[in-house]
Amino acid sequence: MHGWWGKVLYVDLSGKKIKEITLDPSYYTDYLGGRGLAARLLWDLNPRGVDPFSPYNHLVIANGPLSSLPLPSSGKVQVASKSPLTLGYGDGNLGSMASFHLKRTGYDAIVIAGSFRKPGYLYVENNRVEFRDAEDLWGLDTFAAEDKLVREHGRNTGMLLIGPGGENLVRYATIVSQKGRSGGRPGLGAVMGSKKLKAIVLKGSLEPSIANKEEFRKLAEEAYGKILKSDNYDFWIRQGTMSTIVWSHQNSCLPTMNFREGVWDEYESISGDLMEKLKVSRRGCPFCNMACGNVILDDSNEESELDYENVAMLGSNILLGDLRRVGEINKLADKLGVDTISLGNSLGFYMEASERNLVSDKLEWGDYREIRRLVIDVAYRRGLGAFIAEGVARMSRSLGREAEEFAMHVKGLEVSAYDCHAAPAMALAYGTSPIGAHHKDAWIISYEVRTNRLGYTRDKVERLVFLQDIRGGMFESLTTCRLPWVEVGLDLEYYPKLLSAATGLTWSIDDIRVIGNRIYSLIRAYWIREHGGWGREMDYAPVRWFKHPLTKGPYTGHKLDIEKYGEMLNAYYDLRGWDERGVPKKTTLEKLKLNFVIPVLEQIIELK
Repeated sequence: MHGWWGKVLYVDLSGKKIKEITLDPSYYTDYLGGRGLAARLLWDLNPRGVDPFSPYNHLVIANGPLSSLPLPSSGKVQVASKSPLTLGYGDGNLGSMASFHLKRTGYDAIVIAGSFRKPGYLYVENNRVEFRDAEDLWGLDTFAAEDKLVREHGRNTGMLLIGPGGENLVRYATIVSQKGRSGGRPGLGAVMGSKKLKAIVLKGSLEPSIANKEEFRKLAEEAYGKILKSDNYDFWIRQGTMSTIVWSHQNSCLPTMNFREGVWDEYESISGDLMEKLKVSRRGCPFCNMACGNVILDDSNEESELDYENVAMLGSNILLGDLRRVGEINKLADKLGVDTISLGNSLGFYMEASERNLVSDKLEWGDYREIRRLVIDVAYRRGLGAFIAEGVARMSRSLGREAEEFAMHVKGLEVSAYDCHAAPAMALAYGTSPIGAHHKDAWIISYEVRTNRLGYTRDKVERLVFLQDIRGGMFESLTTCRLPWVEVGLDLEYYPKLLSAATGLTWSIDDIRVIGNRIYSLIRAYWIREHGGWGREMDYAPVRWFKHPLTKGPYTGHKLDIEKYGEMLNAYYDLRGWDERGVPKKTTLEKLKLNFVIPVLEQIIELK
């Protein structure tokens, strides 16, 4: 095969056994790789209803056919498992040399089952696998553990690690690489922790096979050149995603006080303009010529890599108006291996609960010293930190109905950094994201701001499905970064052309959209299987946006209309080929070659 190796490495930690699995070619042509391959493998391998912390829950590390080939921003790797935060499908990607080395080990994915009896790590060099002791690494933060592993294995390696957050099963613990690259916010770091797997170290030297090398080289060079000539390139290099702070404030979608408002008077104190003045360096992923990792010196005079999501959630959302202090909390989260988005959301929720006198341990808005102390307690599950480590959904259920009305999550995953009181399509994007409330599948809010901001129209839903198919289907499965397309306008057609050159098969955007729809329907089937059914209420945005209007900014008085949202959701289901409950129709499953799903779902729910 060209573009894929056709093989998966299966690792059983309990028995310290490995085997190579040769997959049917349809696993690649029907799912591409990355997210698509991971979702199919989890469907096949995970027992129905498995506890996320069980040895029988599988962790998948997957590349796609374009991962870490010499084309723009290709150094991405996908991680996936059953989520301990949502109890559904969970995944994430991160830019890392782990992608580069996995691509060169001769495997498209590593699937990990079982659990070490005592802390260990995996060392994979081409087709050689070693089970290494990690008792001297256990308890170290991700930065310190990486330093130790670099001394052992050298800098030319790929590493995926967990910190104390993963070791202590914080439900939104992440997998970290290269001192600040973090992925798997639905708790995949905790899945590694449950397996006592401290790290995965990868070293590969095999050359991936490209079908049409000259055509591939020509297309990739052309794409790199287009990026450099983009009108937005210079500004992007200066600010990256951090420019979104000002944009979000101006457009009333900057999360403020646990998503109570969409504007903040102190937005300039955490803005991209200020970041430019404090910036000391930039970091990027393999094969990237538009590096987005902006690094400042934080409150402890150490380096902290910032982007919009972590600054908004740990800044305006909790009223922390000092970028160096936000950087300090962000760096702590990366060291400890906890997700910055869910952390900022969970802190904001608790601050509001404190303000409403629903909890006895008080936490004031913007209390930097207490926040800093508490973040460490979250990672070690100490005192109040153990409560906040459970995430917003579980905290709100324990506090009762009033708290559930300001709990900002969908399906158990905390909302990322866009307020949607006045953004119905973005609210629907959160509602229908396949992992819970995350922006990566469809950042439709920029389209919404440019067009019919307050409209509940079918054309918005059509745009949402298109974005999901491309961002969540194509980019997450190829697996490459979406930012060249999103931020500097690289023509989308480069991707099917590069895929065709790499694999020797002919691909179009329409072909890839069919795969995207297949992936979304398979992941929805996985949720139905694991939750024992489905109701459309699972696809609704948080209650706050429907009940409590904005009181500040240009959209004062606005809130979502629940009936019109329901009409948009109906249109979404219609476009996906799902019924009024959000369950894929039998004819849809057959059309998408998901027939193997049908008998399983028919045991759980009536298929229409």
